[in-house]
Amino acid sequence: MSHGNDSPRAVVLLSGGLDSATTLAVALSEGFACHCLTVDYGQRHRVELEAAAAVARQLRAASHRVVTMDLRAIGGSALTDDIEVPHHDAPGSGPIPVTYVPARNTVLLALLLGLAEVVGTRDLFIGANAVDYSGYPDCRPEFLRAFEELAALATRAGVEDGVRFRVHAPLLHLAKAEIVRLGTGLGVDHGLTWSCYDPRPGGLACGLCDACILRLRGFEEAGIPDPVPYAEV
Repeated sequence: MSHGNDSPRAVVLLSGGLDSATTLAVALSEGFACHCLTVDYGQRHRVELEAAAAVARQLRAASHRVVTMDLRAIGGSALTDDIEVPHHDAPGSGPIPVTYVPARNTVLLALLLGLAEVVGTRDLFIGANAVDYSGYPDCRPEFLRAFEELAALATRAGVEDGVRFRVHAPLLHLAKAEIVRLGTGLGVDHGLTWSCYDPRPGGLACGLCDACILRLRGFEEAGIPDPVPYAEV
């Protein structure tokens, strides 16, 4: 899936999860040379950082950078604070859950926008999903379109050169099972990806948090075995 120097460039937000890995594969399939960005923001599930590096290597991204910033200094989330990760909750069935990280996608897309300017591209890819997700407000199409408007106003490329940045969210309207099938068809090694918010000793996913519930349901509905080991299913 690698591409030469003459390929159009794109930047991809790569967390190491199922959705971002599939998004990278989609961007590569569309002919982009992909420069990936992973953000170490102090997340509880730090194993996803290793997963992101493994996915970038497996899919042969053009480059992979890791930016470190500590959102634990803000807290307010079960992923960045001393708040218990909820188990057995039905994803998307109630108010925005405590696994929501305040301003996360706003901050992460801002960093990706900076990389886009440096790399010289107008195309930003993110694995946001508005169907099978946990109710996060920064995964909605309204947010992504608003960010495109911000990008045009906040960058030298936008102000001086009239560049209109585009935030691609190819998974936005896909169910998790469709994402599993798409990634499989594009050659994603799902065994390298990580979704669990509450990792257990021995490299096991908990099988109980909302991210695990969504992932397990997606693989089951797709009729494809999930290669990631779980402590409980």
